[in-house]
Amino acid sequence: MIRSGNPALRDNVFSGLSSSDSSNAMTIQGTVNKAFILLVLTFLSASWAWANSSKAVSFVWPAAIAGFIVALVTVFKKEWSPVTSPVYALLEGVFLGAVSALFEKSYPGIVMQAVGLTFGVLFCLLAVYKSGIIKVTERFKLGVVAATGGIALFYLASIVAGFFGVRFSFIYGGGVLGIGFSLFVVAIASLNLVLDFDFIEKGSQRQIPKYMEWYGAFGLMVTLVWLYLEILRLLAKLQRR
Repeated sequence: MIRSGNPALRDNVFSGLSSSDSSNAMTIQGTVNKAFILLVLTFLSASWAWANSSKAVSFVWPAAIAGFIVALVTVFKKEWSPVTSPVYALLEGVFLGAVSALFEKSYPGIVMQAVGLTFGVLFCLLAVYKSGIIKVTERFKLGVVAATGGIALFYLASIVAGFFGVRFSFIYGGGVLGIGFSLFVVAIASLNLVLDFDFIEKGSQRQIPKYMEWYGAFGLMVTLVWLYLEILRLLAKLQRR
């Protein structure tokens, strides 16, 4: 059974999917190529938002909400992923570009640090995964999935509490607890990359339709976006100290 903490790459994603034509089936290289395309699209729209940050700020929430909706559509309609995945990348690029510009204004130089760390973590964990240093066992998977779910529930609870004027400042602040929390979240987001690598590798071993390359690339993008935002938060907290 394949399991991932990433909500886009759950256990049952590949169930019921098969392709009788091996030349038209999902491959690791194909998924990597699609992920590269999504990264380029994200970079392009993020660059626009960065260059037009005064205008793009007003698009932060619309882009975030629209991206979330497109992500949900992609999860439930995997066969649409060749279209919805690029749309998701463009929307997330606008969101990330605008948010990054706001952080950069308060903490000059923070964005390049966050981008560098995000890709550094990506390639380091890919190397660790390929070397077999980290064994993706069922216990490992369950632990990461549980931690990811706990973080998601905490963020949801904090959003709801915010509507009633309650804010967990000790977590979101630059104190020891706040930094410790961010380090924990960054670690869990990073470990989700390992699960995503494993998920994509296992999926490519099955005779499933080639459009799933787009879906696998989309799932990887979801984790990378999360990881980048958490690293950005962590660096901001460290600089506030």
